[in-house]
Amino acid sequence: MARIGAQERRESVIRAAVAEFACTGYHGTSTAAIAQRVGVTQPYLFRLFPDKRAMFVAALVRSMDDTRLAFERAADGMEGGEHALQAMTNAYAQLISTRPETLLMQMQGYATVAAAEARGDDLIGEVVRAGWMRIWETVHLSLGADAEETASFFACGMLGNTLTAIGLPSGAER
Repeated sequence: MARIGAQERRESVIRAAVAEFACTGYHGTSTAAIAQRVGVTQPYLFRLFPDKRAMFVAALVRSMDDTRLAFERAADGMEGGEHALQAMTNAYAQLISTRPETLLMQMQGYATVAAAEARGDDLIGEVVRAGWMRIWETVHLSLGADAEETASFFACGMLGNTLTAIGLPSGAER
């Protein structure tokens, strides 16, 4: 049997961290739960990541990058407008229906910012803001740099996020 390398194990930890933090948040998630999901010991986790916060940040970056990449791939080769809008809408619906932990992890990140910054920890807020701006820019450019259309896309998306998070069907499913 081939031995799994540290980079591959690190990727497994990030995936497990996304799943765990998405469900129970930063304070509700133990590193023991992440280790158990991956099938490693807690000390091994800390050989890959310096602390729980670093795992949370890696999970948050991954979820935001996955969202940005879904938009980027969907709109690739399109010249803005209605086709790009529909392609990104469909890609996002597919992402959150097949991997809801991606959305829930981002929402956990948003919810954690204020508490972290109140304690003097600006890192999570910086990661959230930078990730959000990368997502915004990807969508904005894909929609032909139309600010109103970009704002409308995100407004509808946030409504969909809220409905998904509280377990109600989105507009298309009602």
